[in-house]
Amino acid sequence: MSQLQQPPTPPGAPHTPRPQPPPAARAAARRGDLSASFVVFLIAVPLSLGLALATGAPLQAGLVAAAVGGIVAGLLGGAPLQVSGAATSLLVVTAELVQRYGWRATCAVTVLAGVAQLALGAVRVARGALAISPAIVHAMLAGIGVTIALGQLHVVLGGSPDSSAVDNVASLPGQLAHPHVAALLIGAVTVAVLAGWRRLPGRAGRVARTVPAPLAAVAAATAVSAAAPVPRVALPDWAPQALPALPDGPVLALAAAVLTVTLVASMESLLSAVAVDRLTADHAVPVPRTDLNRELAAQGVANVVSGLLGGLPVAGGAMRGSANVRAGAVSRRATVLHGVWVVLCAGLFATALELIPLAALAALVMAVGVRMVSFAHIKHVQRHREFPVYAVTLGGVVLFGVLQGVALGIGVTVFLSLRRLTHTRVTVSDEDGRHRVRVNGQLTFLAVPRLTRALSQVPAGADTVVELGGSFMDHAAYEALRAWSDGHRAGGGWVSLGGRAGSPIAEPASAHHCRPWTPWRNHHCTRPPEEAAATPRSSGSQLLGGVSAFQRHTAPLVRDELARLAHEGQRPTQLFLTCADSRLVTSMITSSGPGDLFTVRNVGNLMPPPGTDAACDSVGAAIEYAVEVLKVGSLTVCGHSGCGAMQALLGAGHEPGAQTPLARWLRHGRPSLARMQRIGRLGRGEVALADRPVADDVERLALVNVVQQLDHLMSYPCVAHRVAEGTLTLHGMYFHVAEAQAYVLDRTTGRFCAVRPEAAAVTS
Repeated sequence: MSQLQQPPTPPGAPHTPRPQPPPAARAAARRGDLSASFVVFLIAVPLSLGLALATGAPLQAGLVAAAVGGIVAGLLGGAPLQVSGAATSLLVVTAELVQRYGWRATCAVTVLAGVAQLALGAVRVARGALAISPAIVHAMLAGIGVTIALGQLHVVLGGSPDSSAVDNVASLPGQLAHPHVAALLIGAVTVAVLAGWRRLPGRAGRVARTVPAPLAAVAAATAVSAAAPVPRVALPDWAPQALPALPDGPVLALAAAVLTVTLVASMESLLSAVAVDRLTADHAVPVPRTDLNRELAAQGVANVVSGLLGGLPVAGGAMRGSANVRAGAVSRRATVLHGVWVVLCAGLFATALELIPLAALAALVMAVGVRMVSFAHIKHVQRHREFPVYAVTLGGVVLFGVLQGVALGIGVTVFLSLRRLTHTRVTVSDEDGRHRVRVNGQLTFLAVPRLTRALSQVPAGADTVVELGGSFMDHAAYEALRAWSDGHRAGGGWVSLGGRAGSPIAEPASAHHCRPWTPWRNHHCTRPPEEAAATPRSSGSQLLGGVSAFQRHTAPLVRDELARLAHEGQRPTQLFLTCADSRLVTSMITSSGPGDLFTVRNVGNLMPPPGTDAACDSVGAAIEYAVEVLKVGSLTVCGHSGCGAMQALLGAGHEPGAQTPLARWLRHGRPSLARMQRIGRLGRGEVALADRPVADDVERLALVNVVQQLDHLMSYPCVAHRVAEGTLTLHGMYFHVAEAQAYVLDRTTGRFCAVRPEAAAVTS
């Protein structure tokens, strides 16, 4: 399903200015930036120290990277809400550089990588990096995560990591046989707090959610280890940093190191920027869309400065960026302020930082490494038949290194693409005297010999159906098919050329033609032309005609996908609660297909609070099933214009004491009516449309009702628990039928903002 946020505007496309927020909203934005900066600062400090420890660099190098990433990349970057700092994905590479060349040489590599990023940003190739298969990117991050976790596990057990993941695995049994008890206890406390911090129940859980889990974990481990003689953070005195020095060694090895740092840091920064940009799409306060080339150049400047000051390599991080957005940031002020707080902390609270045990930082980084291996990404990759690419890349990163693993992944991707392009299966079968030639795969010139051999098996004069199952046919294949069909017809045979849906095959054309939604336009498509002007058919005939049209035109196109869903089971990512009104076509307005939406429809899109009435358990059961069993990631309540339920609530036709089924059901909408009456007829202070005034009381009540039903959803324990964990989000939506316009609720301001179409969405 496509997301309910406004899509980003591509570079060079015309930009539609968004309305400026009122002064109160701008003040709220400043407060949000200040609050978010503290949240990200509290995450960045322990993480930066842990990454520096894991690489073998001076511990202050992590703080330098966090400060430079926040201030320099924050001021210059093209992704205002992305937070840069010590690069998690470069931990393994940096550790190898420190061990092989020393710290000053590693700083020089960081500076050179920054210069390379500046050059790449200047020639505007940032979007080209996104052409790399997601399977390779996710596998690269997973391989780095595995390597990080294996190395830091040794530190948690009281030992020292080896130089490679293979050596770490080989020495792990001996380390497990003789662990350092104090370090192991500290690491266990850190991991336990990280895992359970967001799951604390009741008032303690509400308080816990205001403190970042990494800070709480490190604080708890520090408290537990207060009396234990364990290694702790030792920050050196701040002094002018010696200038970076080029390493002594082969030039090719140095070039490979610079290329690796450039590639990995750039990929992490660009992909994180795209992810953060999607999170900001429904902000009430305008957030400039990401300029990837500017962001890449800013990352280059940050790496040059960080290397010169003795800091770790810098990259944008999705974890820090998403935390920044969720904490309420709306501008680059939050990112820059977080860097300022890091500088102040390093200067004023160095004594407090030196109380932190090293085992706690190692456990924190180990947990970060484990989280980099996402099983959701593995399932997604497997669904798209790219698991071999994922497995080879992951194994290559773990066994040989980041650059080598990515190169192996690219090689496997090219091989599989060529194989899919050239692997074509042609079969001939006799079905009751009619021959059927099935072509599965892409029909290119490489498959022409195979095709002609199969066609030669068809007897002269036989009725023949040629069924093409691929999505591509080049000119050579088309000419071969046409020549054979012309000759077969000349010999008295009958030939039908068609695709999966039975549509005729024409000569390949450069233009792509698509006619969306013609199956229901004017409600006449399921009627034969000769009946269009005749007396309207019965509703049963109309329904049967529509089903027949589905079987004829659509079923052949979706049969394979539905068969897969029938085998795998449903895995929707969204629950969509909307009205039963026949004018709301959920699949149309959300651009969704089979398996995307778990939909609940009722009169008035009402969500009765739990325990209000046994007769309402069907809606509650659907919510529980979607949240607890299907594990959907978001819940959307969608109201609409001209809603009959809202009109009934505003009218006098259904009194509170009436006993008709409709009246009993509509009483669940009376809290919405009371809420609207409380905020006044002008709707000030709670709900409004951002782009225009609310038309009338029916529309105003529909908007208020969406907000009220979201509150009812939060009264379900399963929903509240998942929202508190951060694994479930709630969305409000309003659809104006006559305008065919969707509006999405910004819950921070109570305003519904119009979702604008993407400019230049289709290009030649």
